[in-house]
Amino acid sequence: MTKSSIRRRSLVTVVAVAAVIGVFLVKLVDIQVVHAADLVSQSTKDRSVTQTMTGLRGSIVDANGVTLAASVQRWNIQISPSVAKQEATHDGQAKYTKDTDAIGTVTGLGGAKIRQIIDDALTVNPDSQYAPIVDGIDVTKLNKLTALNIPWLYAKRTQARTYPDGAVAGNIVGFVGSEGQAQAGIELAQNSCLAGENGATVYQRGADNVPIPGSSQTTKKAKDGGEVVLTIDSDLQWFAQQKLAEAVTDLGGTSGIVTVMEAKTGKLKAVAEYPSVDPNNVSGSDPKYLNSRAFTSPFEPGSTFKPITAAALINDGLATPTSQVLAPYHFTSGHGASLYDAFYHDDWRLTLTGVLMWSSNTGISKLGSRLSDKEHYDYLKKFGIGTKTAVDFPGESGGILNPYQGWDDQTRYATMFGQGVSATAIQIASVYQTLGNDGVRLPVQLVEGCKQPDGSMTEVPSTKGERVVSASTAKQVVGMLESVVTGGEVSKELTIPGYRVAAKTGTAQQADGNGGYKSTYLVSVTGLAPAGDPQYVVSVNIANPVKIRTSAAAAPLFKTMMSQVLKTYRVKPSTTPSPNYPPYY
Repeated sequence: MTKSSIRRRSLVTVVAVAAVIGVFLVKLVDIQVVHAADLVSQSTKDRSVTQTMTGLRGSIVDANGVTLAASVQRWNIQISPSVAKQEATHDGQAKYTKDTDAIGTVTGLGGAKIRQIIDDALTVNPDSQYAPIVDGIDVTKLNKLTALNIPWLYAKRTQARTYPDGAVAGNIVGFVGSEGQAQAGIELAQNSCLAGENGATVYQRGADNVPIPGSSQTTKKAKDGGEVVLTIDSDLQWFAQQKLAEAVTDLGGTSGIVTVMEAKTGKLKAVAEYPSVDPNNVSGSDPKYLNSRAFTSPFEPGSTFKPITAAALINDGLATPTSQVLAPYHFTSGHGASLYDAFYHDDWRLTLTGVLMWSSNTGISKLGSRLSDKEHYDYLKKFGIGTKTAVDFPGESGGILNPYQGWDDQTRYATMFGQGVSATAIQIASVYQTLGNDGVRLPVQLVEGCKQPDGSMTEVPSTKGERVVSASTAKQVVGMLESVVTGGEVSKELTIPGYRVAAKTGTAQQADGNGGYKSTYLVSVTGLAPAGDPQYVVSVNIANPVKIRTSAAAAPLFKTMMSQVLKTYRVKPSTTPSPNYPPYY
């Protein structure tokens, strides 16, 4: 071989090697410089896992800060079946069995069940990376599982809703569904305050899908929900529910409602219902009683409505507490109306006060006829009948008040004593709040506000009170209602020593939905105390009592509740005398 050929071959070799090196250099520059960012991003993306961090739902508390609903952290446990099987292959069946037995012991499922879950998942997908084991474990079990240090075992944080006092205020508080969605009550009404905002973390995983230690980063912080503060007093609420349940059961009734409201503020201190719902066990409750019937179920109230008619007459100068009427047992209007009192009697020579004291349908109708239909209708609207309250509770009803232009003569008179019109228990309490607050109707309030996680309080907007009747009118009506307690048919059951109490009884037939009435009754008592300066309204309503079918059935519970309210809030006894309007002439 000549020197020139050797040089040529050497040159070719050098050129070839240089070319190869050049190709590698170009590729290297392309990887590490030109597309470096994209390749790194893609690599990270392939091994990155985004995990949702749950923002806890806020609590619901009573006026004193007692928790009625809260969220607690729980964890859902899951495993990677393919990684678990790989470990069995690499480390032996004994290690695999030992790990699954340990998981089974902590979760209570047993090792065989855990292995069955893994096998089932791999049967569907040999590369399965996910299989749920158990949901909703507490931190104690979580710590035990974490201590096992099993790389293919994962925990995902979630939350569970708990109601520490069970059925206490259950119809008001409401409940959430299995996935945490608000379903009823304050849970639904205040969902915008209570709902948390989820965050996210990103971690890197290895080829075996096990998280790489120290790789976790929070990309968005979770935000917990706010705290809803109610006006309800949970202790009083508990007492009311217990006493209501006893009363309804003893009377053979089907249901009942007790409301307690502050006369000077419109705040509800108790809204007790029987039957009630336990938000911890919603499926164990009758679906008919899952919502708050105090807000959603209007009824014909009967004679507790008569003070509205009396207030309208006095406010328009058409009557006074001593206005006289000859009240027969049976009254016909001559235009189709036929009315009766609750029991037979000779013609009564009653004053307007006596009409309320003896609850005469014919007496209130004859005096009420001095009002035009429009005037009467307008007063009903001013007292809040036919309109939902400011609470705007989920599913709340405004009651039924048909336009006066469509009233026949029977309806015209019937609405004066609480038939032919319907209202909710909350609306009835609001009527008496108006009378007890010198004729000014205040917005009904159930929620104080929303307290944010930083401690700031967002108060629930409220509107200014509306004057319905003059202060003088309101005081005269309250004074007349004292006669029901001092001289009425159930005065002994309503009298509270040391306090002037003003109240009105009611016994109303229940509508059958077809324009007629059932043979069942709703009995009620609603009143205020102390009558000289009303502080609290208590309203008791019991449906379908069997043992006693008149308002006498509700009177003992009213006395029990009003006595408890006066004691709870340390209301001073009355020091001024009753006006003692004469009931007869």
